Amino acid sequence: MADIDILGIESSCDETAAAIVRSGEQILSSAVYSQIATHQRFGGVVPEIASREHLRAIVPVVRQALADAGRTYQSLDALAVTRGPGLAGALLVGVSFAKALAFALDKPLIAVNHLEGHIHAVLLEERQKGNHQIRFPLMTLVVSGGHTHLYLAEQKENAWTYRNVGHTRDDAAGEAFDKVAKLLGLGYPGGPLVDQLARHGDPKAVKFPPAQIKHRQRGDRSPEPERPHFDFSYSGIKTAVLRHVELNHMQAAIDERRAAVARLTKPKADAIRQLCDQHTLDLVASFQHAMVDDLIGKTLAATREYDINTLFVSGGVAANSELRARFEQRGADEGLAVHFPSRPLSTDNAAMIAAAAYPKFLAGEFATAEVSAEANLSLQ
Repeated sequence: MADIDILGIESSCDETAAAIVRSGEQILSSAVYSQIATHQRFGGVVPEIASREHLRAIVPVVRQALADAGRTYQSLDALAVTRGPGLAGALLVGVSFAKALAFALDKPLIAVNHLEGHIHAVLLEERQKGNHQIRFPLMTLVVSGGHTHLYLAEQKENAWTYRNVGHTRDDAAGEAFDKVAKLLGLGYPGGPLVDQLARHGDPKAVKFPPAQIKHRQRGDRSPEPERPHFDFSYSGIKTAVLRHVELNHMQAAIDERRAAVARLTKPKADAIRQLCDQHTLDLVASFQHAMVDDLIGKTLAATREYDINTLFVSGGVAANSELRARFEQRGADEGLAVHFPSRPLSTDNAAMIAAAAYPKFLAGEFATAEVSAEANLSLQ
């Protein structure tokens, strides 16, 4: 079959991204405009500001992706865009632009679920490595600032199906990282800062309650009336950190640190580390260790329950160094093949959207003129 070049557009949160991917496995270009600096002074993403920034950035980002790939609008075979889930206004910018462009070019448009994009980021890079032997069904953990989901994924020819076997009941894992970082006055975005600061603390200094999971041994196919759901909950650990701060009278030091971080022109982990005492570093390390314990424990329990031998871990939190190292170690111990995307493809990007669109292109699953943004879109 001839090569298929798909332009992907992603605008679900605070990154405006465009990429061109050939036949679902070769990245020709990937351009990302990040809004981190814009939202930094607010300590988190402000939806209205995010929408305006997408409006400013989307045309130059798409043009950059075309230029970097040496392609023109006319040379594209199809366009793909994130339909949801995400921030309604942010999604609407990307969907509206993609619909208008597809209409003007008379090219097919493919609507992609953001979560499916994260899953295909892993598959995209495995195929770039020449690995075409992924075993299905597979388990996939999508873990980011807005999502913590476990899916059982099946592939039959060009059709993918997803069964949700676990999700967060409150805060997503990445959201918990960001909120704890904000609580401790560490700055924004919190996830990468926690990851870097945790390396300088004792992960066993502060005890957080472990998750209790009942599961079967891998390979045990004995019938059960119902298979368990492997849900996550991170509001409790956030509250536990707050309680620790109160009991140990840490608030005054946190307020001083927050003010000092606000004065930094470009807050970097090394500079923020100098503003932290050892107690704070130990708390950060212990928090991260407990989060990673829970994510790994529930995910591996799910792979045993469903007798799965292949695991994809994707989303922004998949860039966390402790999560990667411990997943790889535990996977090796249990005979489980664990695959991550590279760090650039862990966070929001458009290459994953274009890659996820390729099987839909082959199946002729094109969006109609009525397609619109859907902030709470589910994955099935």
